[in-house]
Amino acid sequence: MKIIVPMAGRGSRLRPHTLTIPKPLIPVAGKPIVHRLVEDIAGVLNQKIDEVAFIIHESFGQKVEEDLIAIAEKLGAKGKIYYQNEALGTGHAIMCAKDSLSGPAVIAYADTLIRADFDLDKTADSVIWVKQVDQPESFGVIHLNNKNEIVELVEKPKEFVSDLAVIGIYYFKEISVLREELQLVLDNNIIHGGEYQINDGIKQMMAKGMKFVPGKVDEWMDCGNKDVTVETNSRMLGFLHNDGEHLVDYDVKLENSTIIPPCYIGKNVILTDAVVGPNVSLGDGTHVFNTIIKNSLVQTHTHIKNAHLDNAMIGNHVSFDGDFTSISIGDYSVLE
Repeated sequence: MKIIVPMAGRGSRLRPHTLTIPKPLIPVAGKPIVHRLVEDIAGVLNQKIDEVAFIIHESFGQKVEEDLIAIAEKLGAKGKIYYQNEALGTGHAIMCAKDSLSGPAVIAYADTLIRADFDLDKTADSVIWVKQVDQPESFGVIHLNNKNEIVELVEKPKEFVSDLAVIGIYYFKEISVLREELQLVLDNNIIHGGEYQINDGIKQMMAKGMKFVPGKVDEWMDCGNKDVTVETNSRMLGFLHNDGEHLVDYDVKLENSTIIPPCYIGKNVILTDAVVGPNVSLGDGTHVFNTIIKNSLVQTHTHIKNAHLDNAMIGNHVSFDGDFTSISIGDYSVLE
């Protein structure tokens, strides 16, 4: 089994954080988004993962590539790096990894997290993960027949089709079939919204009678912008806490301070005259002084003092001193 992970660009909706680190590598509950995504998919599949292919922009750099290869190796899989240097769409991104498009595979876009527990339908040619939503007109949705098979993909329907939204994770029993259909999309310059789309390849597979079925997830968490990423961090902390996972490093230094779970606290963190939590992630080497912080995500080696924070997202190596509340501060910033 292979996992194909298109990572696109750095992510403009999550700036300033993505100016120095690609969005999929921003940590949620102490672990990069893409790392959690790949692990969660591997857990759902309950199969040996042979290869994880990451499709990135060449500008991400060697350190990012090394981190991604390490994610694959932790699963006992081979990691591969491919480049998409032009934003030409999902179908184009997948075809940038053409050499890996054979055998059974999952495609997963790296700005989403899931919680799911189900078995793959081995009789199907493909499974498309979906989540029931309240406003289907804002999403791409699936249309089912009376056999619970997907017969159509509809983008942001004006009239009700279904309330099952496509979340950007797909399984293919033989992904080389999708590769062939996407090659036709590229060769024939089939473009929607100015881009080559995976849906055009999938629609051609459906037209040839291949069986597509839905795979429903229990939770679907977005990491598209600051507010939803902070919310996703809070939700993930709750899930991990309920699973009994140890989230607070044993060496955290507490001086007249309180931690209200669930919280993730990394290594070499110092809390002085502070109340932290609930729903807070603090990365390695962070110092918090005379501060109350809840529902927030703070990365590594950051110093915060004299603050009262809620719904905050703060990057790496930040120095923050003040009485602001809902904030979003990128790496290496100083506010005093």
